Amino acid sequence: MGTALAGAWLSAGHPLTVWNRTAARAEPLAAKGAALAATPAAAVAANRLVVVCLLDDESVGEALAGADLTGKDIVNLVTGTPGTARARAAWAAARGARYLDGGIMAVPPMIGVPQAGPYVFYSGSRELFEEHREALAVPAGTRYVGEDAGFAALYDVALLSAMYGMFAGVAHAFALVRDESVDPGALAPLLSSWLTAMTGSVATTARQLATGDYTEGVVSNLAMQVAGVPTFLRTAEEQGVSAELLTPYFDLMSRRLAADARNGAEDLTGVVDLLRG
Repeated sequence: MGTALAGAWLSAGHPLTVWNRTAARAEPLAAKGAALAATPAAAVAANRLVVVCLLDDESVGEALAGADLTGKDIVNLVTGTPGTARARAAWAAARGARYLDGGIMAVPPMIGVPQAGPYVFYSGSRELFEEHREALAVPAGTRYVGEDAGFAALYDVALLSAMYGMFAGVAHAFALVRDESVDPGALAPLLSSWLTAMTGSVATTARQLATGDYTEGVVSNLAMQVAGVPTFLRTAEEQGVSAELLTPYFDLMSRRLAADARNGAEDLTGVVDLLRG
């Protein structure tokens, strides 16, 4: 990812100094015009704007430990948690730097390709973001989500968590038909279009959480959906497929209904409250 980001800035004509723990990996960037720094401290000293894209938060601390950050603008694009982002922001401030955390919503081939739709969540110093907005927008679109340095990571992980939930459902769907004379390629477009249609429920859930009325606009209520759970479990059993990807969610649905029969008229939004304890 770091190489992809650097390549996009070089292609746009931005002067760039790069450092990589494995020096050979930075050589292709040098061939494109980047200056190579022998140490992280030297890379930091070269410019005011310092973009960090390493393995993890610990790597960031190790790499920048010997660098003078006074007056620097640190943009940290390492995937982490809201807590580590907030701690790293305080760490940077104590060393005289402004700080911006980022969550990249893209894979490397999408970087520098606007039509692919890449973007980065940014949170932390608004002044830093506004000052460097144009440069930050070169490799991917920018979405500033607040002064709280932890928000970019929070948005990032929230979206990725939903993605993995979708992947879990897709895996279960394909497992059900795996041993049948069903062409996965024929199922794929049906599955894709169905999931796309179901994304409309996202806005409904958000609206219900905002109003506190989980019965607003309900199409398939909780009681009806809980009643249908045995069909899913029996089908999985008949097909010789583990239901382990589905049962945690089904259990939450059942708990919500068991807590109060009146919850049966709700949408599935109540499981959000159960997850929060």
